[in-house]
Amino acid sequence: MLRIRWELLLMAIIFWQRGQTEMNETKQSLGHVSVVIVGGTGDLARKYLWQGFFQLYADQVGKGYTFSFFGGGLSPAGKGTEVLFEILKELTCPSELSAERCALVKEQFLHLAQYHQLKTSEDYEKLIQLIKLQVEQEDMVEAGRLFYLSVPAFSYADIADKINSTCRPSHNAWLRVVLEKPFGHDFGSAQFLSKQLSGKLNEEEMYRIDHYLGKQVVSKILPFRMENKKLLDPIWNKHHIERIEIVLKETLDAKGRIQFYDQYGVIRDVLQNHLTEFMTLMLMNLPANLSNSAEILKNKLIFLASLNFIDRSNAVIGQYHAYNGEVQQELNKTKDYFSRTPTFAGVVIHVDNAQFEGIPIFMTSGKALDERVSYARVLFRSDTFCVQDSNNVQCKPKQIIFFLGHGKLQYPAILVSKNLFKPDLVSSNWKEITEYKDVNVLGLPLSDHYVQTPIVPREAYCELILHVFIGRKDSFISSEGLLASWAFWTPLLDSLAQDFPRLYPGGVANGNLLNFQLRGHQVAFSHEALVNVIKTGVEENFQVMQGKFRSSDMVSAWAQELVERLASDLLLAAEKAIHEEGQFHLALSGGSSPVALLRSLALNLYTFPWRNTHIWQVDERCVPHTESGSNFQSIHNLLLQHIRIPYFNIHPMPVHLNQRLCVEEDGGPILYEKEINQFINASRFHYILLGVGHDGHTASLFQDTKLDSHRERLVTLTESPFKPHQRMSLTFTAINRAQRVGVLVMGKSKHELVTQLSRIKGESTKYPITKVQPKSGTLIWYLDYDALLG
Repeated sequence: MLRIRWELLLMAIIFWQRGQTEMNETKQSLGHVSVVIVGGTGDLARKYLWQGFFQLYADQVGKGYTFSFFGGGLSPAGKGTEVLFEILKELTCPSELSAERCALVKEQFLHLAQYHQLKTSEDYEKLIQLIKLQVEQEDMVEAGRLFYLSVPAFSYADIADKINSTCRPSHNAWLRVVLEKPFGHDFGSAQFLSKQLSGKLNEEEMYRIDHYLGKQVVSKILPFRMENKKLLDPIWNKHHIERIEIVLKETLDAKGRIQFYDQYGVIRDVLQNHLTEFMTLMLMNLPANLSNSAEILKNKLIFLASLNFIDRSNAVIGQYHAYNGEVQQELNKTKDYFSRTPTFAGVVIHVDNAQFEGIPIFMTSGKALDERVSYARVLFRSDTFCVQDSNNVQCKPKQIIFFLGHGKLQYPAILVSKNLFKPDLVSSNWKEITEYKDVNVLGLPLSDHYVQTPIVPREAYCELILHVFIGRKDSFISSEGLLASWAFWTPLLDSLAQDFPRLYPGGVANGNLLNFQLRGHQVAFSHEALVNVIKTGVEENFQVMQGKFRSSDMVSAWAQELVERLASDLLLAAEKAIHEEGQFHLALSGGSSPVALLRSLALNLYTFPWRNTHIWQVDERCVPHTESGSNFQSIHNLLLQHIRIPYFNIHPMPVHLNQRLCVEEDGGPILYEKEINQFINASRFHYILLGVGHDGHTASLFQDTKLDSHRERLVTLTESPFKPHQRMSLTFTAINRAQRVGVLVMGKSKHELVTQLSRIKGESTKYPITKVQPKSGTLIWYLDYDALLG
């Protein structure tokens, strides 16, 4: 018995000596790496980070590098060491290591890991002095220093400052600093954080981690597309793809994370980062070389720039019933407090490029749902009609699924319908599944798909820690990519800030309550929520009211009904004009007033005779039409890109001539006036739609606008008190010639203006809108109840 124990001990010593010999032989050529986990005894470090660094050590031991590992925290050394030791005892070895090898590697790792208090600059200085001393005593060459900041984002700038001032290695060694999300709360805060960090760390030194990029399926999306490029290229476009779904469903609630979660919500927590990265890898242009990180990051930016603008009309939000009680309890809120933070969101995104335009991308995530599952699915159009045997595989839906795990399948996999094509394996360490479980994946039997999965499952953090170690940047978020993503999501978040999410019970009891659907380019829940509403005031008595305002016709209703009525009136005016003259000339103003109307025209009135309609501008800011401040850009984004109208029926104001903006000598107003005279009989627009500013201006005609010297002109340059100051506008002469003029006024902020206008008889120099008095046409005021009644 003693002999057996002695032989085992002898073998252990031999194995350990071999490992030491292998490391000693090559350490001078590759060097020593110091790893510091700031927040090294926290929840993330306990669950994932120490295991990830142990995996890295197990992979690299004997390959030329030596290591030391430091867990840093605010606790004193004695207490922190005790906690760290408990964490390290729970580490598990990679499956490829034998039990004997595992024991040796783990013992060596425990010997190399220690705790240090990291609270002040002096603490960081002491740590670096210890690292230097260790390197000198062991006669090692320093390869690099890796800092992992597993701490709240508000402390990043302070820690980065300490690292920059005290912890930089010599010029021959690298510095890599890993940052955990969240990276800001919106575009402004992300930009501020980026600016703070860029003053202390170089971009190539920062590794902003999104653990989704370390998931084995996500990391193989680009290789899958590259390996199957010849088969995918003909079908990876709008002519073959029907829709794309990107989903992350959770059964857990937010209990215990409320302090963080109530500040962020599901869109910031999941959609802005994880699911956006998922989408980007699926639809970005393939790089020529998958190992070229710079090209991958560049192509990501190009794709993000091609996403169409989204706001609250493109999303639905919900909140599970128990959430508000959890907020009240964990944040010590009173019983009458109500959180608007969404725990569920469904968004539909469209891409503005020739390859994918028109394809709806359904993106959704939520807590307290019926199952835990995450996947992205590309559903292709069917080109087969099956007269009989609809269960034949050729008659079933065609799809590619990037399945991250959990759900009914349980393991990560890439699935391709057998009636689509047989894919090549994405990697030599993946395998094809040939024995199928009797399960359905998204409604279809697993056996209807070619399925491939990793041979050895690896945790996302293990993958990403390895990528930090080798300096592979494409697995991380660049500063430009971060800001581009926030620039896309921030307008949606701002527009939802005051919305109340739909309540849902949680789990299977949700039923169909959270189902949502696409209506044109807008999104709405498929089923109405059952709520008790006590109606008071005018809303219960009427929806649409007609009357008089300033001696002209008036239509008043709640905002949605008012917009629908105005759209209907425009349709009637168009049909009348086309019946009488063969065409309809419509002039649209800029600003916020017509936004809801343009959406309604684009998405709901499919019978509108656009082929015979000409679109003109009432006014324009003197900026290029490609800029976001341009009125024409707004009309294009909200209306023109969604309808089928001949391009020669579109008449933007010529504010940009000779590479200059609104210069009198370039004659822009005269050119537009000639165009009006050329196309429009007697220069009388069939319909001009106006809004009214809070100061009473309309079009770009302000209180100080001088038009006496241009009394008969139809178009003029004007000066606005608001930026951009230079404008081009139709004159009152052109407006008052129109056959019909509609003035749309919406929102409580306009109530005081409407009250003042109702008291004025005739014209007032203070309120330019009062000069709108069609000579032989009709003026109609469209006022919503908020503007009319306050």
